[in-house]
Amino acid sequence: MHPKSDNDANIDPLALDPGPLTWLRVGLTYNLKKGVTSALPDAEAEFDDPDTILAIQTALAASGCTVELIEASQDLPNRLAQSRPDIVFNVAEGMAGRGRESHVPAILNFLQIPFTGSDETAMCLAMDKALAKTLALSVGVATPGYQVVSAGGVGGDGNSAVTAGMSFPLIVKPNAEGSSKGITSASIVHDEASLRRVLAEKTQAYGQDMLVEEYIDGREFTVGILGSGENLHVFPPMEIIFTQPAQPIYSYEVKRDFRRYVRYACPPDISTAQQAAIEHAAKAVYLALGCRDFARADFRLSSDGKPYFIELNPLPGLAPGYSDLPMLAEFCGVAYGDLVRSVLYCALARYGMI
Repeated sequence: MHPKSDNDANIDPLALDPGPLTWLRVGLTYNLKKGVTSALPDAEAEFDDPDTILAIQTALAASGCTVELIEASQDLPNRLAQSRPDIVFNVAEGMAGRGRESHVPAILNFLQIPFTGSDETAMCLAMDKALAKTLALSVGVATPGYQVVSAGGVGGDGNSAVTAGMSFPLIVKPNAEGSSKGITSASIVHDEASLRRVLAEKTQAYGQDMLVEEYIDGREFTVGILGSGENLHVFPPMEIIFTQPAQPIYSYEVKRDFRRYVRYACPPDISTAQQAAIEHAAKAVYLALGCRDFARADFRLSSDGKPYFIELNPLPGLAPGYSDLPMLAEFCGVAYGDLVRSVLYCALARYGMI
């Protein structure tokens, strides 16, 4: 390794090209869908299909490196300690708990093994939607009004303080889930009775705090970011355009059958000022959360043209032809393999390994 020089400042991550990496051993950590039987249709929504892991492995191997597949099961610490790859390309979501996305980064930091992506602290902050919104507000980024309802705090007296300071319609979602888990068309509520019913149903189903948020009836956008610190590449926003009026949110149902429910536009048909505002907000939240190497941030644009931050995913999906980040990158002329390798190069540069 060697320290970065002053010349490394403000380098576009997509411009990194270290040449053949025949000397590099990369561990690829992941969680696979197992087809488990569950009452929840989205129980394994965050985990990857074998085809996705193969696509990532193939993209990394094209750089010349050796890639070892390491499933993030209970024996992961021992496997990593024995294998000790030069760097880990991490897409593992973790198995349980609010801090599950931080499990693998924490283990890697404990073992002092370099890895791609955000560290355990950023993962925890971003997974907790309410905490992420608090940080967004602290750096001047607007977010819809919200309140967290604890798993044991759903009453039936009709005098809830949940809606204090907020206006219907509201949307109810699990506070610590990704991949639109727990979000359906029924998540949008228009009155107190519906709110209480949905809160009770989702709290029972997911066993965690619920985020109640003002629903922004507007256009949906997602923004991809590569890099760390000052070396960031912010992709133009990609608009998710709903073709079925009955499905106006980017829910798990919609994502699972996206060709039926949505189409995409990148760059979107918005003003230069609106695009700049969304990109600026995405970058501000990315830096506030302490993200590294890559992430994706979601926004809604209200009818009066104001962007509202919804959430940020520091471990965005990399399923080719399906996940939003590869899709928006391709719209911008960045092929799937180049995107995956850019994430690796960003991490190698950050550790001073190239």
